[in-house]
Amino acid sequence: MVIPHLPSALSAPLLLLEKNFLQNQAKIESWFRSKWHHHQSPFYGSVDLRNSGYKLAPVDMNLFPGGFNNLNPDSLPLAVAAAQSMIESVCPEASGILLIPENHTRNTFYLQNVYALQHILEQAGLNVRLGSLNPEITTATTFETALGNQVTLEPLVREGNRLTLADGFKPCLVLLNNDLSAGVPDILKGLEQTLLPPLQAGWYTRKKTEHFAEYDRVANEFAQLIDIDPWLINPYFESCTHLNFQERAGEEELAKSIESVLNKIKVKYQQYNIDKEPFVIVKADSGTYGMGIMSVKSPDDVIGLNRKNRNKMSVVKEGLEVHEVIIQEGVYTFERVQEAAAEPVVYMMNHFVIGGFYRIHAGRGEDENLNAIGMQFVPLSFQGHCLPDKKAPIDCASNRFYAYGVIARLSLLAGALELENKPSPF
Repeated sequence: MVIPHLPSALSAPLLLLEKNFLQNQAKIESWFRSKWHHHQSPFYGSVDLRNSGYKLAPVDMNLFPGGFNNLNPDSLPLAVAAAQSMIESVCPEASGILLIPENHTRNTFYLQNVYALQHILEQAGLNVRLGSLNPEITTATTFETALGNQVTLEPLVREGNRLTLADGFKPCLVLLNNDLSAGVPDILKGLEQTLLPPLQAGWYTRKKTEHFAEYDRVANEFAQLIDIDPWLINPYFESCTHLNFQERAGEEELAKSIESVLNKIKVKYQQYNIDKEPFVIVKADSGTYGMGIMSVKSPDDVIGLNRKNRNKMSVVKEGLEVHEVIIQEGVYTFERVQEAAAEPVVYMMNHFVIGGFYRIHAGRGEDENLNAIGMQFVPLSFQGHCLPDKKAPIDCASNRFYAYGVIARLSLLAGALELENKPSPF
């Protein structure tokens, strides 16, 4: 089990927050049980966290997690139990599942993720087959993963309102590990099979601002439950639309929104005597893979961007143009692993924490996006669903991981509400 050294463990404000979580564990877990009784959890999800020593908050939430290969093997029993629980709730009669991955077959590390996810589902007692949306996959094709394992992708076949494979495999459950950034192909529309995550979870329609609006409501209710300032677990944000980075359209509006968020942060920094320079992260309102992101400390930083930065901000995955962004409060990371800036990423299945890893980047600073070329991953082991140890020191690993798990589950709950309030367009 990897226990990285965390400089933030010496920071009193976060210890107070963690202590609050521990003191209110029964109340917190009861609250979560009530919420999951009334709301259906997403099938799975991952949450990027930032731990500044005075603040612990989510900065992104993915409903199509693609890093199962980065989890500690010790977490496999947790993942299998969570998968079994989820299957029992959505399709208890399921004996097989059709897993649909992304189309980029040349990314061997992503294929390793597919292999790891398939293994979890197989260990949960399911017959797992991989169906591909890639038009280049016209027959069963085997690919080698980054670690030398093999995955076999097969072309999808549509029969009426059901997805099958060429040999007649017809599962009642279809699981997407494809975030639909390029839109929803016709073959996925109007299925009678259970499709998870639902189509409205895809990045073709989902927006980060919508997620964080739901998270804002969840965080406020949770903060009231345990009597804390919600800002300690919640980043400020605003949206800006009608942008065209290549033509420099909307720069002034973007600068005004950045100034608005920076001013809010300054007030909080003064309140908590934080001697740091406020900053924001400007990123595409839809999409993932760390594309379309920049760190900004002044509204002037976005006026007259050079060509390199305009190109970086104007296009995301699948070549989609960026016209809407979220301006999100930047949360410093005070965590270090192997002398590099680090941030925890927590993985969940059903509403259970199943593991996670540190994303580290030796070439990035504490106020920069770490989800970039050159990043590395250090697995974490979340023991017993992130259960805390009240008899151990407050800053011990299990207690810190419990705090991570609480914040990640708040974000997952926001994801559940987000999907409930966004009906499928098909």
